[in-house]
Amino acid sequence: MPIITYREAIRQAIDEEMQRDESVFILGEEVAQYDGAYKVTQGLWKKYGSERVIDTPIVEAGFTGIAIGAAMAGLRPIVEWMTFNFSLLALDQVVNNAAKMLYMSGGQIKVPIVFRGPNGPAEFLSSQHSQAFQSYYAHIPGLKVVAPSTPYDAKGMLKSAIRDDNPVVFLEAELMYAWQGEVPEGEYLLPLNKADIKRQGKDITLITYSKPIKVVQEAARQLEKEGISSEIIDLRSLRPIDEETLYASVRKTNRCVVCDESWPVASVGSHVAWLISKNCFDDLDAPVELVCSEDVPMPYNHTLELAVQPSVEKVVAAARKVLYL
Repeated sequence: MPIITYREAIRQAIDEEMQRDESVFILGEEVAQYDGAYKVTQGLWKKYGSERVIDTPIVEAGFTGIAIGAAMAGLRPIVEWMTFNFSLLALDQVVNNAAKMLYMSGGQIKVPIVFRGPNGPAEFLSSQHSQAFQSYYAHIPGLKVVAPSTPYDAKGMLKSAIRDDNPVVFLEAELMYAWQGEVPEGEYLLPLNKADIKRQGKDITLITYSKPIKVVQEAARQLEKEGISSEIIDLRSLRPIDEETLYASVRKTNRCVVCDESWPVASVGSHVAWLISKNCFDDLDAPVELVCSEDVPMPYNHTLELAVQPSVEKVVAAARKVLYL
């Protein structure tokens, strides 16, 4: 099976869907001649031309609104935000138009659109460019929100997102683009509503998604040296959440740690922890622990930047706490 990068997996998904369906197009800042800020769209402008790979001005609200209108008219736009930090400028369009239109039209107007780009902290980007905004979008009825953590998941879920008749927020991460993984040749799709068990275990359930998956996987390897068997659940879908997969795991292990790189207040991680605490109350042998970013703006200093975010040490400590070790 070919091994490719996360970046290449996303590009393959876009390329294949643009070949399959002429209504699919992509727009955003520097997606065309420059081949994308992170080279995700490399080669697509030369292949499909300026009518389907469209460079935009630095006006997120404007080009996001144009894309939503195009989706309402029957096209399938892919909006690339250079980062989700800039998506705040388009939040009104996404929340009040894309997410609401099917409901407010009584089911008459569909909005088949994908909003994608890097989300969350990278390195040396300080407070305004290192923010994890998944909770903003997961909060909104009418949106689907996904955050795949592997090239395999990214390609299969992005193809499904492009074909979906609902607006889908597709979360990537700048530091994930070079990650490598096996991706099969040929057509495959993955559902937008299913979690994935990345590791089987019996002593504790570790739940995460997107970039923190590697932190959690390394924590599981360290715990294994202590004789602790960890089950890792990758949410993949943040709205809807695959609750049954989570509950089945927690009912088996009776202990749970949730890892989320966003802030703790009203986050996806805190919501997952509440769901498990409520629905698995009689199965839990310890309170659910949440490992997340510290509740502060991101520092520029790299040592402090790392200290703010979830780490292997923090996940191991939380696991030991729920195991009463």
